Amino acid sequence: MNTPSELKYTKDHEWIKIEGNVATIGITDFAQGELGDIVYVDIDTVDDDLDNGAVFGSVEAVKTVSDLFLPIAGKVTEFNSELEAQPELLNTDPYGDGWIIKLEIADSADQSGLLTAEEYQAIIG
Repeated sequence: MNTPSELKYTKDHEWIKIEGNVATIGITDFAQGELGDIVYVDIDTVDDDLDNGAVFGSVEAVKTVSDLFLPIAGKVTEFNSELEAQPELLNTDPYGDGWIIKLEIADSADQSGLLTAEEYQAIIG
């Protein structure tokens, strides 16, 4: 299972890459494997200020739809428009071209609930 050590993770199987006050967020390799073939990504929260744990969109696979939860509070600034034509990027490159949103991190954002790669690996086994 691919779990890059430079990223942080959530118990809801999202990853987050923090660079200054901008975070890039996607789903983990484990999550895409559990979901199966992803056919649609629905994000309608661009320009919205959201709290930690808020639903920022959903991912539709062949057999299920799964909500996406924000790992930290902030303003959604960008959606990866490549996913509109190629939602399968979440399956083939979850940590690269398959990123989902970019977020401007809120000044009050609590990052204490984010997991290291090792802590996340312990959860997924």
